[in-house]
Amino acid sequence: MVKRAFLLLLLYIISLLACIFIAKVIIRRNRKIIFYRAIMNNLSEISSLLSFQDNDNVSEKTLLKEFATNDIRVANLKYFFRKYNSVLYDHAETFVKRADENQFDYRLLPAIAMQESNLCKYIYEDSHNCWGWGIYGNKVTRFDSYDEAIDTISRGIKKYYIDKGLTTPEDIMRKYTPPSDGSWAYGVNTFLKIIE
Repeated sequence: MVKRAFLLLLLYIISLLACIFIAKVIIRRNRKIIFYRAIMNNLSEISSLLSFQDNDNVSEKTLLKEFATNDIRVANLKYFFRKYNSVLYDHAETFVKRADENQFDYRLLPAIAMQESNLCKYIYEDSHNCWGWGIYGNKVTRFDSYDEAIDTISRGIKKYYIDKGLTTPEDIMRKYTPPSDGSWAYGVNTFLKIIE
């Protein structure tokens, strides 16, 4: 009798664990489906923009000219910044140049800016600091321009993070924003994927 109860309990626990595993797999797949649906919506958006008629305010040539570049990375950033109506749009080339000079992923600083300030929508007035760089309590690091901020922060990311082996958002988070419970790295990773 005890042996049978033990076996039923064991079977119940195994069934419960199997259900939990299956639920996790379904959740992961749903996240991927949601992500791919978002990409498809973005592609549909671009397609609809490209199908403007001649009598519309924006012509196809104007739209194509806006994103024209020899570097697809610049086009990716311009699209990302335009989509989220960011003041960083005109600085897309600067991001790519500074990332190349400092040997890190060109998407990293834009992703951090999205996580920290919603691409500069929530920053200290006249600070040009969309990254929360050097902001502690009442101390606010200010820059004269977005280009200066991108240049300074790129060199800082290289010196204080990349050169010390902190290359992933999870590694960077531990030093950049130690109190984070992981949500900072999750956000940055999400925006890195969106920019792809």
